[in-house]
Amino acid sequence: MPSTHFLKLAMTMDSLGSQPNKRPGARILLVDDSREILDHLSNMLQPEYEVIGKVADGDQVCSKVASLSPDIIILDISMGNHSGIEIAHRLREQGYAKEIIFLTVHEDPDFVTAAIGAGGRAYVTKPRMTEDLGLAVKSVLSHRVFISAPLKWE
Repeated sequence: MPSTHFLKLAMTMDSLGSQPNKRPGARILLVDDSREILDHLSNMLQPEYEVIGKVADGDQVCSKVASLSPDIIILDISMGNHSGIEIAHRLREQGYAKEIIFLTVHEDPDFVTAAIGAGGRAYVTKPRMTEDLGLAVKSVLSHRVFISAPLKWE
């Protein structure tokens, strides 16, 4: 016959596992000027992470970050009239201290250096986003830098 302590523990674990609408993981804000990319990223990251917003206009990023307070921002580097690197610098100047993952088509080491210098913790190229984005999120949550292969950062 199981002990009372064991039964209480089992009941507690059952009730924790059955909480509706409870998502594990980080709260993520997606920023890209392509609605298709935003939707694809959202579908990739949910259900493991909570996508709390999608921003397609670089002018709205700072206000969305202030109102939503994400744990991670996934930020495109080239967004029409805006540079994700400039936006990252602005966010850091305004006190945003959480993680930034850059997502980009640029496979140039100079962009990697600029992105990391702007406070990015990860650099994922769009051709590798399906393979690399989940790894990048896990890396930054563990306070490690992630760079898509074959790029390097020195």
